[in-house]
Amino acid sequence: MKLGCPKEIKAQEFRVGITPHAAHEAIAHGHQVIVETGAGVGSGFPDSAYTEVGAVIVDTAEEVFATADMIVKVKEPQAVERKMLREDQLLFTYLHLAPDPEQTHDLLESGCTAIAYETVTDKNGGLPLLAPMSEVAGKLAPQVGAWTLQKSNGGRGVLLGGVPGVRPAKVVVIGGGHVGTHAARVAAGMGADVTVLDMSLPRMRYLDDAFRGEFKTSYASKGNTAELVATADMVVGAVLIPGAAAPKLVSREQLSTMKPGAAIVDVAIDQGGCFETSRPTTHDDPIYDVDGIMHYCVANMPGAVARTATIALGNATMPFMLALADKGWKQACADDPHLLEGLNVHAGKLTYYAVGKALGIDVTSPQLLIK
Repeated sequence: MKLGCPKEIKAQEFRVGITPHAAHEAIAHGHQVIVETGAGVGSGFPDSAYTEVGAVIVDTAEEVFATADMIVKVKEPQAVERKMLREDQLLFTYLHLAPDPEQTHDLLESGCTAIAYETVTDKNGGLPLLAPMSEVAGKLAPQVGAWTLQKSNGGRGVLLGGVPGVRPAKVVVIGGGHVGTHAARVAAGMGADVTVLDMSLPRMRYLDDAFRGEFKTSYASKGNTAELVATADMVVGAVLIPGAAAPKLVSREQLSTMKPGAAIVDVAIDQGGCFETSRPTTHDDPIYDVDGIMHYCVANMPGAVARTATIALGNATMPFMLALADKGWKQACADDPHLLEGLNVHAGKLTYYAVGKALGIDVTSPQLLIK
């Protein structure tokens, strides 16, 4: 199979879909790897790192899309890239279709087969291709939130960890999964007063046991959430429903109860965001103000630490990429029901229920398509 890796074109996105190590593995399996020139530079991988393992470097994305049987990316294909997709071509990348009807329509119209990293599962019910980026984004959230809180950026001018004689900032993390746990650990490590909100009592027990009071936990009832958000200097939105639009957990009305200059970091913005006032931003212009509350809603946060993020993502995606290349998507999905969960689009049909529900589109069972 011919695997194609175009350069990412989303604003300030420096990650790359195929690392030189992954290219080496694919070539050892008898496949051809075609990489757009400069695709890996932002992650610290020059073209020579690919040619040394036998990959072919081409000048343009058009050549990659025209030649490859499978396109491997990081972010969802942008409008210009979607026009280059074709019937019988396989796309393997993050998609986040639920809040993006335009992308969904274009993928359906292209006739391609699209497997989304974020809906591939594992035997424990986890999301193995989303987890590494959730960990990166979670660890970044307090870092970018602390920056947002600086007065020069419109924030309250509060230091996250305080100093002797001055109380630390109050940080509320909504969601105790991968993102929330890593956000809480880093914020607590920076000296902040951290509370994690979650609706799962077993998860909160686990957090208490595992982190021994490093941060507090609280049940995510509407009343508790409203009370804690009102007193917070920073709120991190870290709630995910696999493949579906993120639930809106803080309303615009609630912003009026928050401290002027408080910071919101919405890590769920790829799925539409946890806050009513969230809208996607970029690393070029990451912050905006709504009613005096500073919002950080960058849709590709891990792109800021591209090398770490690329290597972490490549470690997770490579086994699935090789299975798809070795067997073809139908056989690979038939052999692995967890990979089949990643199938979102095939030949003009939507195949993921949560996306169909969010966008009002009829869904075809993926099991029917692999028979």
